[in-house]
Amino acid sequence: MFISHVSKIKGIVPAGDDLKGVVKKILIGPREGWEGHVMRLFILDPGGYTPRHTHPWEHVNIILKGRGKLFVDGNEYPLEEGTIAVVPENSLHQYMAYEEGPLHLICIVPTYGDSDY
Repeated sequence: MFISHVSKIKGIVPAGDDLKGVVKKILIGPREGWEGHVMRLFILDPGGYTPRHTHPWEHVNIILKGRGKLFVDGNEYPLEEGTIAVVPENSLHQYMAYEEGPLHLICIVPTYGDSDY
């Protein structure tokens, strides 16, 4: 059994020229008792964004706080609190927070889809 609080989990600041204002917190995965998947919290600063990238696994998201947009394969979709999305494998995608405030989103991937795990 695993119980914690998001405030107790250390954030990782990914490096790269193709992202801005991103913190990742690994919330739950095999070390915490959930085999096969990793649940992460991404916090994007106002105006922050993830890299525009692809990978060979799908992921599931829910927006917890803020507003922004999700780019997937040439289309942009608005994001707000409560928005859910499944991003298909091999899709070119990117998350962006609007300047008005931060964007918090949960992202669940297969274990092999998180290089920090």
